[in-house]
Amino acid sequence: MAGKESSSVPSTPLLKDELDIVIPTIRNLDFLEMWRPFFQQYHLIIVQDGDPSKTIKVPEGFDYELYNRNDINRILGPKANCISFKDSACRCFGYMVSKKKYIYTIDDDCFVAKDPSGKEINALEQHIKNLLSPSTPYFFNTLYDPYQAGADFVRGYPFSLREGAPTAVSHGLWLNIPDYDAPTQLVKPRERNTRYVDAVLTIPKGTLFPMCGMNLAFNRELIGPAMYFGLMGDGQPIGRYDDMWAGWCTKVICDHLGLGVKTGLPYIWHSKASNPFVNLKKEYKGIFWQEELIPFFQSVALPKDCTSVQKCYIELSKQVREKLAKIDPYFTKLADAMVTWIEAWDELNPSGVGAAAGVANGTAK
Repeated sequence: MAGKESSSVPSTPLLKDELDIVIPTIRNLDFLEMWRPFFQQYHLIIVQDGDPSKTIKVPEGFDYELYNRNDINRILGPKANCISFKDSACRCFGYMVSKKKYIYTIDDDCFVAKDPSGKEINALEQHIKNLLSPSTPYFFNTLYDPYQAGADFVRGYPFSLREGAPTAVSHGLWLNIPDYDAPTQLVKPRERNTRYVDAVLTIPKGTLFPMCGMNLAFNRELIGPAMYFGLMGDGQPIGRYDDMWAGWCTKVICDHLGLGVKTGLPYIWHSKASNPFVNLKKEYKGIFWQEELIPFFQSVALPKDCTSVQKCYIELSKQVREKLAKIDPYFTKLADAMVTWIEAWDELNPSGVGAAAGVANGTAK
C-alpha cells in the first residue's frame, strides 16, 4: 500500500511527521503528480467513496493508506452509519482514523496555483504557517494577520490582546472556479476568480462563515472532534452542505473555547465546475433551511461546563434536536449521527484527542 519516497524530493518539510493529508475520491489520483514536490514526504489518507470494488490508482512514490466503504463498515461497525456515502463528506472518516496532530484536506480537482509572479504556491506550507501562528478573534487588525512577515499590530490595538489565541483552522481559497452555490453558478456560468489577494484574516469571534472543505487545514488536537461533515449524499435529503455544517459547528465551538479561525491564503487552482443542475438538486432544501440554520448557530450558547470539544459537540447535538427538528425530521437523524460520531471518535482515539483543548488553554468562555 505504501510507496517508496523519491530521493529528488527536497529536505524535510514542516511538520512532516505531524500532519496527514486527507483526500476523498471516486477516481484515480493522477492529480497528485502535480502536487508531488509538496506532498510526497507526507502521509496520505485516501477515503474512497462509491463502489468499494473499484480500484483507485495512486501514483508511485506516495506513502498512503486507503479506506473504502467496506473498511469503514469493518472499523466502525454499527457506527458506520454516521459516515456519508456517495458524498465527499466521507472525508471526515480520515480525520477520525488519523493519529497526527494536523490535517490538510484537498479535493482531487484542485491543482497547484501560481501567485502573481508566476511562482507555484505551496499551499500546504502556507496552511502550516497559518496554524502555527496565533489568531486575533477578539479585536480586528486592519493590517490583517499581524504575525506574518512585513506586518504587525497597528496603532490602537490593545497590548493585552497581542498574544492572540491558538489557531485551530486555516481556510484556504481558490483561483479559477469559485465555490459558488447552484443558483449563482446558473446565473454566472462563465465567471472565474482571477483575484489573488495576498492576505490572511482571522474571522472575528461571533461571526460565522461558509467553510469550504476542498482546501482546508486544522489542528486535529484542538478541534478535530467538531470536524464532522454530517449526513449527506446517498439516502439523505441534502448534499453540498457537509463542509458548511462542519464550519458552523466548528466556529461556534472555537468561539466558546477561545480558539481562532483564519481564512485567505493559500490559494489552489480549482480546475473544474460541477454540474449546476445536479448541484441544485442536492442543495435545494439547504438553500431554504440555511435561512433558519444561520440564526440558530448565531444564537447558540454553550454552558461553561463544556470545556472540551466533545462536550461542546454533544451539547450542540442536543440543541439541534430541540430547535431544528421542527424544520425537518432530518435534523433529528443528524443529531443522532452527531452523537454517534463522537462515540466513534472516542473509541478510535481513547487518549481523548481534542478533549482538553479548552482546559489546556484555560480559555473556555
